[in-house]
Amino acid sequence: MLDRFITPVIKPMLKPLVLLLDKKQVQPDQLTLIGFVVGMLAVPFLAIQAWYVALFFIVLNRIIDGLDGALARHQKHTTPAGGYLDICLDFLFYAAIPLGFALANPNENALAAAVLLTVFIGTGSSFLAFAIPAEKINLPRPQFAHKSFYFLNGLTEGTETIAFFVAFCLWPAYFPELAYTFAFLGAITIFTRIHGGYNTLKNHSSNQQTRTNIVEEPKT
Repeated sequence: MLDRFITPVIKPMLKPLVLLLDKKQVQPDQLTLIGFVVGMLAVPFLAIQAWYVALFFIVLNRIIDGLDGALARHQKHTTPAGGYLDICLDFLFYAAIPLGFALANPNENALAAAVLLTVFIGTGSSFLAFAIPAEKINLPRPQFAHKSFYFLNGLTEGTETIAFFVAFCLWPAYFPELAYTFAFLGAITIFTRIHGGYNTLKNHSSNQQTRTNIVEEPKT
């Protein structure tokens, strides 16, 4: 929900780092892989309850995640392969954080982590599945033109996810309550994405059929 407002604010802040990385001849895909490794380092620290160290790696992962796409656009080297790698590793990272809290305190956190992971599957699949037919019929995407895939808006997006991850680390004793809250908001996102995606594709098909019928209607 907040991504469309946060992204324009963050992009200018990343520009100096993008120029430096480009000067060092760093490739976007290399940065994506580095960011993933950095993010996964949070998991063992979560497991041993070193919350602030884990938070450092989570935040660093998100900074690098913003840099790889910006670097690709700066180098005019955005590719489907790069976008695919980025989204796959992002979702692995997202799933690993609840796992880290489950490892830290299985008795208290495991069920909440499982519920949150279930919701993550729903929020991810609801827009990734939409991307396949949307790409096929070439739907416009003005709000996310910089993305390498079609993206459905939702109540919980990247900004909200990171905000909750930060909250998990700052108040780990309240992880179950925070996770259930985030899962509830994510469930709303799943519903709105499926509903919106289905109707968008259905209406587009209906409009295409109407235009086809008009074109094929014989003149009298």
